[in-house]
Amino acid sequence: MNAAAKPVRAKADNIAAYMHERGQRARTAARLIARADTGTKNAALFALAQAILDDADAILAANAQDLREGRNKKLDAALLERLELNRARVDAMADGVRQVAALADPVGEITDMKLRPSGIQVGHMRVPLGVVGIIYESRPNVTADAAALCLKSGNAAILRGGSEALRSNLAIARCLERALGDAGLPKDAVQILDITDRRAVTELVAMPEFVDVIIPRGGKGLVAAVSEAARVPVIKHLDGICHVYIDAAADLEKAVAVAVNAKTQRYGTCNTMETLLLDAAIAERVLPTLAEIYTEAGVELRGCARTRKLLPDAKAATEEDWRTEYLAPILAIRIVDGLDQAIDHIETYGSHHTDSIVTENLTHARRFLREVDSSSVMVNASTRFADGYEYGLGAEIGISTDKFHARGPVGLEGLTSLKWVVMGDGSVR
Repeated sequence: MNAAAKPVRAKADNIAAYMHERGQRARTAARLIARADTGTKNAALFALAQAILDDADAILAANAQDLREGRNKKLDAALLERLELNRARVDAMADGVRQVAALADPVGEITDMKLRPSGIQVGHMRVPLGVVGIIYESRPNVTADAAALCLKSGNAAILRGGSEALRSNLAIARCLERALGDAGLPKDAVQILDITDRRAVTELVAMPEFVDVIIPRGGKGLVAAVSEAARVPVIKHLDGICHVYIDAAADLEKAVAVAVNAKTQRYGTCNTMETLLLDAAIAERVLPTLAEIYTEAGVELRGCARTRKLLPDAKAATEEDWRTEYLAPILAIRIVDGLDQAIDHIETYGSHHTDSIVTENLTHARRFLREVDSSSVMVNASTRFADGYEYGLGAEIGISTDKFHARGPVGLEGLTSLKWVVMGDGSVR
């Protein structure tokens, strides 16, 4: 049975055996889900979306309990913001699942078939990764997103959410269990762990015989700890130190709109701007306007010496500010001498996550796109668009700043791999 149906509590001295048993069940389910047809997988996803809507009150009630306990434990405000669900977020969760169902099924797709001089045809087939372990903090919507993406891409999954969201995650897990059962798919295809002992994570990331890839979603500490302990490949990003650079050739109306949205639309996300860079040629014209809007929004400003000449009330930025992912209403500001210095700053202090330029100069835009080494690079757009939902992936399972296998928002294709396929006609070498 899925843990959501009959939670199986692991004894403190038996967590290794418990996790190995979970891994074995996931490996068995992976073979079954890998061969499920698209219609069956989609039926499960539509059933999941409907179950989330039907159980919205129960999910919100569970989330309210998690929030109360989190406030009692004095959890960080950014953590609580990511934990909180409301009716709109529940609706968005269901909509994300439906969008995944509407996407083309990548599994079994054959591409790049080429006829070789020997007479064989050689190409690639897209296949599931196998068993995906996902470790995440706070956001209960990850439970639905991860389940949907893993199911559609033909993978089994073991999900381990944070203890602060346990009730919310198990409420969503009950929806998932019903949806899998209704579609005739194995309930072990997606397992939500209901134990909070951290040793469960230690075991999960060290079971290469059962788990093919680990995806951590959370703060830098979580990702670093998982990466250090893992014996399984990890798809990760450590920081979201995102920049917006306002070029000398920017349309200032666009610049204000992008810079304000990138910082204030939501503070506790990895694609929120943490550092604003401005070309010295336009700083005096645009910075006071931005500062007024930020101040009204309650954003604390920390600036370089040139910034503070224009904004005397701003705090002095330190070297550490350029390297900090605040996840809070705090913004570092630096005035630079042109595009080269802006790119140098991003390369020195950035986290290769998401960076944006605001400019009407096509040459500058192309240089920024080519030279900034981040997983998402944007022109005249807010960094808040760096999101699987916004990219048309239906949902994302995480954002990767690595360069191998997957980069940027990881959707269906990022949860598959390629194998070579060869077609012959009695061909021999």
